[in-house]
Amino acid sequence: MQRRHAITVMGLAGLTTWGVPGCSVDTRNAGDQAGAAAVADADTPRQVAVAKTYPLALVLSSGGPRGFVHVGVLKALVELGLKPDLVVGSSVGALVGCLFAAGVDMAQLEALALDASLYSLFRLNLTGEGWINAAGLADLVNRTIDSKRLQQLPTPFAAVAMEQATERLIAFNWGNSGLAVHAACAVEGRLAPVHIGGTHYVDADRLNPLPVRLAQSLGAQRVLAIDASAHEDLAPAGTESYRASDLRRRELTRIDAELAQLVLHPDTGYYAGMSHEYRARVIQVGYDTTLQQAPALRALQLTP
Repeated sequence: MQRRHAITVMGLAGLTTWGVPGCSVDTRNAGDQAGAAAVADADTPRQVAVAKTYPLALVLSSGGPRGFVHVGVLKALVELGLKPDLVVGSSVGALVGCLFAAGVDMAQLEALALDASLYSLFRLNLTGEGWINAAGLADLVNRTIDSKRLQQLPTPFAAVAMEQATERLIAFNWGNSGLAVHAACAVEGRLAPVHIGGTHYVDADRLNPLPVRLAQSLGAQRVLAIDASAHEDLAPAGTESYRASDLRRRELTRIDAELAQLVLHPDTGYYAGMSHEYRARVIQVGYDTTLQQAPALRALQLTP
């Protein structure tokens, strides 16, 4: 079983500045977007300001291979009849969230999670930073959702990425869905950044693994957050060298988790992998954990 940071298909391991050191929402893409969107092409991913509120937002965290848990959570939410008004995803959460927001049937989504080939997603990067890119991920997304643009998805959706040079966050909610997800999943330092509109983007995991505040800035009134990170307090013996990284991630996650109305944090075990057995087990954990919270979830959906 591989360490949690392995690069995998599921994890490729008022818009104002937030109170997070070195981290802010990219308001440059939100200020004059209404007019710019009318003249810009419909394909380039960007953030468009929408004057709208969403009663319930679903926020899906980053988490590398543990991101398979999102599939199980969504499967249970569908069975419970809980439908979010907005979906926001970081890294692997952007991948799963985009497919879900596009209306992909849960049976198909689960089959993709169980059977998708890692090798089909990665390609040699012949120019720029990094030897490998995940351009195949964009193709997978667009093929699966019939090339719908973000603004065409049945459920409003935002893929969270980070502008590499400035460390500003952007919530892609307009344009090419696959390219936006590709940018959100471009693991910093491991995969080539994604070039969009003259700017390089990488995944936002280092600064914002659970983007609850971003969802709120987009108009979410209540947030159901799914945290796919490890339970560091349950780490087995022999994992002490990872402790600092675990605690740093927990501090980042805690800030946003405290602002959500409900957080599900399934225990997927400390180690992660890519085998069919691992994927199936983690999906089942997400499903079971969510069903156990059925009363709280129904109350959250009904809260005015």
